Amino acid sequence: MSQQPVLHTFGASAYIQTRDGRRLHYMSGGAGEVTVVFESGMGVSRSTWGLIVPAVAEYARTIVYDRAGAGRSDVDASPRTLARIAEDLNELLDALGSGPLILVGHSWGGPIVRTVATAHLSRLKGIVLVDPSDEHCDLYFTRVAKVGFAINGALMPLLARLGLYRFLGIKEFNLQPADVVADHHQEDFTVQAARTMAAEVKGFIQDLKMLQAQPPKLGNAAVSLISGTLPGTGERKIRPAIVKAHQQTVNKLSNARWVEAAQSGHMVMFTDPEVITAEILRMVQDGEQK
Repeated sequence: MSQQPVLHTFGASAYIQTRDGRRLHYMSGGAGEVTVVFESGMGVSRSTWGLIVPAVAEYARTIVYDRAGAGRSDVDASPRTLARIAEDLNELLDALGSGPLILVGHSWGGPIVRTVATAHLSRLKGIVLVDPSDEHCDLYFTRVAKVGFAINGALMPLLARLGLYRFLGIKEFNLQPADVVADHHQEDFTVQAARTMAAEVKGFIQDLKMLQAQPPKLGNAAVSLISGTLPGTGERKIRPAIVKAHQQTVNKLSNARWVEAAQSGHMVMFTDPEVITAEILRMVQDGEQK
């Protein structure tokens, strides 16, 4: 008797083709009326969500994907601005069908899903923002921060060519299922991965300024904003400033709630995964008992 192949933690791989001919890779698992789409942080592939997706897939369809130039997706020759990234995600969401959506974004993924949500409000069940980059945080706009972003953007491809980029990796990624960890090590430390990170960093400050001037209009969409409140190494100033910014964002939205991840700094997916899962499932199940 032949054995069935073991399915990846994230499900089955597939691709969509963008209007300009690029392939975007995504993986689909679970089943259900609601589709939960996960957006990773800056320069990172889909291999961020290994502790969250299996629990959510018991109740909903789950989608993780690689932005252009990350993971298994084709490189984009155009500047990787927030608007350009949002165009790609919009194309993926259109290809997934018309069912209800929950969008989940970590770090830079937060502004991405907020931007994209405005085009899908009629079928949006909610948004979960996981310690997102936030335009209300003034520390992003200091001269020191701007210089730091510029230096990092220039150094990362060089470090990758020297084989040193992987030493910047976060050890908590290794807490995930073995197949997710293997993909992370194989895909997230290449020269191309470093170039993708640098390309996304390049427009970061300008895109945050754009969000200050024109915040996405989310109407009455349900939003859960999860903040890691435990300062990590070097976060004595930035962590409280980010939490304050998150609370400002929540206060400016009509149907938002702030959720504390007390055991976490920025990488909530690894230190408080159950907090994220609970917020997603609360949205998935909203209305089911009515």
